[in-house]
Amino acid sequence: MNSFRHRRRLGRVHRVLVGAPALSLLVAAVAGCSTTDDAPEAAVPTPEASVTKLCRNLDKVLPQKLDGFERNDPEPSSELTAAWGSPAIILRCGVPWPDAAADNDSNPATVNGVEWIVEELDSGAQRMTTGSRLAYIEVTIPKDQVSRVGAGPLVDLAGPIKKAIPKGIAD
Repeated sequence: MNSFRHRRRLGRVHRVLVGAPALSLLVAAVAGCSTTDDAPEAAVPTPEASVTKLCRNLDKVLPQKLDGFERNDPEPSSELTAAWGSPAIILRCGVPWPDAAADNDSNPATVNGVEWIVEELDSGAQRMTTGSRLAYIEVTIPKDQVSRVGAGPLVDLAGPIKKAIPKGIAD
């Protein structure tokens, strides 16, 4: 009988030891699924099909690093949005032509052959939107990054934009 109790106790210990790793794997899996808590958020544009196709082409050639920041795509996940760093530099492709383009306060700029309308937002962030392309691309640099990055992100994005989005006027 003593032997039976000993085996029975070992059986309980065995179940606890087997259960503990399984529980830790479950906790790790659930924790791994909650990475969206740190992901930036961006509204997904809803352009027409021809512009969406161009934006998908752009997504394929966007860099994994932008001005030294790792790509950290926003939620909800979309081929029309991308982000780098934290706080994130957000790119949205297929946006409408900005109202600010008509304002005297907006600043036009050309960086490596890509034209931009530059807006200073009330929050201190900067929003730049391409001009003269068949799809408009908006890049927003958060206030915390504006003075640090300057035009660096636009330099890094010029090549992919020229490759994926032809010159022209978007509808």
